[in-house]
Amino acid sequence: MSVRHDSYPVDEHAEVVDVIRTVDPAGETEDIVIYLTDLPRRLGTTPVLADISVHERFGLISIPGVGGLFIDRRVRNLAQTVVAEVTCQSNKQHRSVKRLTRTQEDDVVRYVAPTALSRLQLLMGMVYANRPWRLAAGLSKVLMAAFAAGAVSLAYPTMWQLSDTMGPWRLSAATILSSAAMIAWLILDHELWERPNSADERERAVLYNAATVVTLTIGVAILHIGLFILLLVTAWWTLPPQMVADNIGHPVGVSTLLMMAWLVAAVATLGGALGSGMEDDEAVKAAAYGVRQRRRFDKSN
Repeated sequence: MSVRHDSYPVDEHAEVVDVIRTVDPAGETEDIVIYLTDLPRRLGTTPVLADISVHERFGLISIPGVGGLFIDRRVRNLAQTVVAEVTCQSNKQHRSVKRLTRTQEDDVVRYVAPTALSRLQLLMGMVYANRPWRLAAGLSKVLMAAFAAGAVSLAYPTMWQLSDTMGPWRLSAATILSSAAMIAWLILDHELWERPNSADERERAVLYNAATVVTLTIGVAILHIGLFILLLVTAWWTLPPQMVADNIGHPVGVSTLLMMAWLVAAVATLGGALGSGMEDDEAVKAAAYGVRQRRRFDKSN
């Protein structure tokens, strides 16, 4: 068995015969070829997990279709199913695969997700393929702008007094609003929102736009947590406790610094939203999307 990493010009609408022609399994030395893609594949609105050509001894597995949890195990089970199908030993399928719906049309065997939660599972898989935890690291200019805005805000006594009086509910609202502003700015300024050209494309656009929003939400949340930790350390290291106590009217404790960093992180996130405009469109897409989805996104726009 051997593993190769190649990028083929195959999209989510390609028929199995077209994928086989592109991948050219006849040029491989292996008896069975299994091609993994990080693009979602669907039959109508139903997620397709695997397409198998028995005659060509070829399997196509869509990784997003298996969801965002236990991916390695589920893909391994599907790979075993591909082998079982092409060797006419379908009775040896893993029990988790037997829950899927199996259909066959001529030479092609297809496994689709039968449950009501299949679309949610597909969405989770698409978000996982986008690697949202890389967003903060990929948007270096946003992070710099956010931290600069937060560090400046820490120097103002007004921020100390506000953080001491706002309370958790208002701070939570400020955090949600500032994060939503950054997400909206990233989408609008860098044109990450898909606009369907026809009614047939509307369902697909809804799916991809939902994946974009969830991906950015997770990425911005991670960025916000990182900012909070950085600003908390900065406040503890740089602010004179007695000066802060004179302004807020009571001694400075751990809760005081936590509330201060919480408020300033929300302000910093707004600064980061403005800083996102300095990022190149390609850098933002590279941080927000996987390779395959970036190419599909560029093609559709």
